[in-house]
Amino acid sequence: MNREEALAIVKQQLTESRYLHTIGVTDTAVYLAKKYGADEKKAELAGVFHDYAKYRPKDEMKHIIKEQKMPELLLEFHSEMWHAPVGAYLVKKEVGIQDEEILSAIYYHTSGRANMTLLEKIIYVADYIEPGRDFPGVDEVRALAQQDLDIALLQAVKNTISFLLSKNAKIYPETLETYNHLVQKK
Repeated sequence: MNREEALAIVKQQLTESRYLHTIGVTDTAVYLAKKYGADEKKAELAGVFHDYAKYRPKDEMKHIIKEQKMPELLLEFHSEMWHAPVGAYLVKKEVGIQDEEILSAIYYHTSGRANMTLLEKIIYVADYIEPGRDFPGVDEVRALAQQDLDIALLQAVKNTISFLLSKNAKIYPETLETYNHLVQKK
């Protein structure tokens, strides 16, 4: 599937602003893949489809999480988390993408996980730093991504955890595992 076909599919699922975000993530993912030696085509497809399920009804996502035996712990956290694992499932089911590396990058682009693959790191960071993003800390992570993907990822995860703490929000265990793994790896 080429970029134009993929974008045509995903455009039907997204708002205009989220579609523009998706293009930014895709372009950033391809850039990071070139820079860090990942498969550019896989990065492109994962970038295009990373938010495929973003606007699915919460009831539908909840049903898929239960039906597909995804960790039910997800349901105890903000529904913003759900679109990533549900998106990976729907991209496989509805779009026909079977590549587990692409699906995994979609699945973990909000939570992260310990021992992330190169492609998972690229999609997580690309989603965080794409050019349309503007929030405290994003420029620092953009600069770090030019030098070391793992350090950029660690800073993005730190920023996310700090943001959640400032809101007295729960932090998904895999996000903490991502942080702990990256710190231990340093």
